[in-house]
Order: sequence, then C-alpha cells, then structure tokens
Amino acid sequence: MRWLLFLLLFIAILPFSCHRKIQRSFATQVQVSEALPTPVSYENSKSPCKDRLNYAPDLDHPEHTPTKVIRVNFHIMCKNDSTGNFNQADGRGFIQAVLKEANKKLLHNKPMHLPLHNNNPVLPMRYKYQLTSDPEREEDDGIYFHYDDELYFMIAGGRDQNNYTRTVFKKYGIQKGRVLNVFVMGQHTDSLKSATYRPYERGIAFGNWVKVAAWHHMTRKDKWKDHRPVTRTSALNAMRLLHHEIGHTLGLPHTWRGNDGCDDTPNHDNCWNKTKNNSRCDSLWSNNFMDYNAHCSAWSACQIATIHRNLHNRDRLRALLVTSWCSLKEEKTIYINDTLDWNGAKDLEGHLVLQTGAQLTLRCRVSIPPAGKVVIHPGARLILDGGTLHNDCGKKWEGIEILKQGKREGELILTANATIEDVTNEVEIIKSTPEES
Repeated sequence: MRWLLFLLLFIAILPFSCHRKIQRSFATQVQVSEALPTPVSYENSKSPCKDRLNYAPDLDHPEHTPTKVIRVNFHIMCKNDSTGNFNQADGRGFIQAVLKEANKKLLHNKPMHLPLHNNNPVLPMRYKYQLTSDPEREEDDGIYFHYDDELYFMIAGGRDQNNYTRTVFKKYGIQKGRVLNVFVMGQHTDSLKSATYRPYERGIAFGNWVKVAAWHHMTRKDKWKDHRPVTRTSALNAMRLLHHEIGHTLGLPHTWRGNDGCDDTPNHDNCWNKTKNNSRCDSLWSNNFMDYNAHCSAWSACQIATIHRNLHNRDRLRALLVTSWCSLKEEKTIYINDTLDWNGAKDLEGHLVLQTGAQLTLRCRVSIPPAGKVVIHPGARLILDGGTLHNDCGKKWEGIEILKQGKREGELILTANATIEDVTNEVEIIKSTPEES
C-alpha cells in the first residue's frame, strides 16, 4: 500500500511541477505585426525621438535614464611670471572644490521659483562631471597651468575684447573633442589698475569647451578701487558660473527671453536679486541656472529633458561622455513591472527584463551593453514600434530571450520599420508579402 500512496502523491504533484518549469530560448524569428495592440503608434509627433520632452527622467523610474558622465579638464591661465591667476597649489584645491560642489548640486535639483506658485515637477539631473587626465601625460590630473602674457586674460568689451576668440583653445586645448575643456582666465593686470573697471565673473561657451573669468580675483579679500568691499566668492559661486556655461554647451539658451523652447521657463525681467524698495524684483526673481541671478539652484523639467536629448543624439556631445554603457553591469539591470512607453533613445548599462504582466513599447534606439540581453517573462510583451535594439559600442549583445511557462510565454511584437542589430543570437524579421496581407 505504501507504494500506491507514493504513486498517487507523484501523480498529484506532477502537473504542478510541470507548470512551474520555465523554458528559455532566444528569439530567432518574428513576424512583423500590421496592427499593434494598445498603446498604438505614437501620434503626437512624427519624430518622437527628436521630441525633447520624451527624454525627461521618470520620477517613478529614474534608473531608466542611466546617469551620463561628462569628461572635463581645467586650464588655469597665468602671466609668464606666474601672476594674474591662482598658483598651482591654490588653483588645484579650488578647482577640485568647485567640481565637488558642482556634482553635489547635480544631485539636488530645486523647485523653480518662476512661474510664481508653480507646481512643476522637480526632476533629477542624471548627469555629472568627471575630471579627466590625459593618459599620454605622466602624473597628469586633468588640471593644467599655462603661462602666456598674451592669452592669460579675458576682456568682454572695448578694442581689446577677446572673449569670443578661440586662440587659447587652439593653442592649449588637451584631448580636444573628447574632453570638455574649461579655461579659467584671469583679469588683465592693466585693467585692474583702473578705478572704473569692474572685474565681474563672466563666461562664454563654445561647442565643446568654455571660458570662465575672474574666479581668482573674486576669491581674494582685497577691495574694489572705489573701496566697496568684495564678498569672498566661494567655490559655490564659481560652481554656478560653471553650470551656466556648460549648460550652454549642452544646448540650453538663456531663459529670461522666453524663447528657449520650454514652456516651463517663462519670460521675465532677469532680476539679479531681491530688492528693498518693493520693486518687481522682490518676487519675480529667478533661481534658474540659465539666468543671471544670485539664487542659482534649479533647472526645469524641459531643460533637463533637452540636455538628455542632446546627450543621446548629438555626436559632438556624445564624444565627451564616458561610455559607461559599453560594459555590462549586472547591478544596473532594469526591470519593467508595468506598462510603459520609451519614446526617447536610451543607453542601458545592464540587462533589460520584462516581468510577468509588463508591457514596454520602444519607439527609438535602445543600446544594450555587450553580453547583455533582453528577457521577456511569460505574460510580458515587448513592442518595437519603429524602435531599434542595438549596441552603440560596435560590439555584440546576446539577443532577446523569450521565457515560456506552460501555455504562457513572452511576446515580441515588431512594426515594419523596427530593427534589431548587433546580436549574437540573430533575430530574423519576417515581413508580410502583399499576398499574405
């Protein structure tokens, strides 16, 4: 009788054990779908991949926008006699402090003050700076000192104006096009002798490098020639100018003119600070980094989306990035648990896993890291509505793994203009012939 009990027990649990078994296989063929299930093809724009708002980090899923790392170096311009700017010890310490504060600020975006009483979302920045040395130089730390009586200063007006000239970058730029070069310019010593000269901090941005001026002078404890005391400028103030100028490089114009393409950065008077005489500036001051103001602490959602659109699509800017998506990081695997649309490009650093019941629609390119894969669990659905799965590093990724459990399996759906590239386990896309349709 004991053997009969074991037999009955085995028969009873057999269906459950079979049901739990998951079969795994890489997709090898997929038929193009003529009619997509909901959500339907993107209708709000003919080119969703160019729509800046589609690149805004998701507050519910910030990890879906992997943090971009921008390589930077700094050049401190001095006179031939080593005056006119920071000495090497102070300069290195100051630059490191500025960079530390800059990256700290990128982790803590603030609400926009304008429009007044707005409830616009405060999005994470999802990018940072990395001081980058030149591997071809010994004992290089990415901070350089140049001694040149003709190029150590920046003048913004008059017959000797040179703020728009590119000579200093042409002569002293290092790892051009690969690293964002920041030139820390001095004030002309002859100008500082004038009682009417005001050595304000100023900067200017170019395509992949920037100039900033007066950091050294504004950190000194001396006084203006008219005896008005100078408040010591900290690394925080220098950080504000750095963010402003790099913001221009990343594609952000000034916001006060109201023509920057963003609805959440209204036209305004560009007040520097509050006043004590009940003027408009008492309430209508801005705290946006792309304005001239004393309160720099915020970027709008549209501005952040604009930056990420440009970092994903402009070759000039992508060349400045650490290619963190070119190696597989298991801990950066993204898990999809609900219904989502990705209408902008992405560079993933880990696997992409669609859990049971999830649905993800891709309408732009998504780069999968080398040796990475897309996993579709039973009951999950991946839709490539014109999207492209590829590897942006010239290497191979594993492919699309479909999981099956009993009668349920993962589902892969493609439209006619969708593509799957650079895969080890290739997927054949079968398009319907006129007779079949």
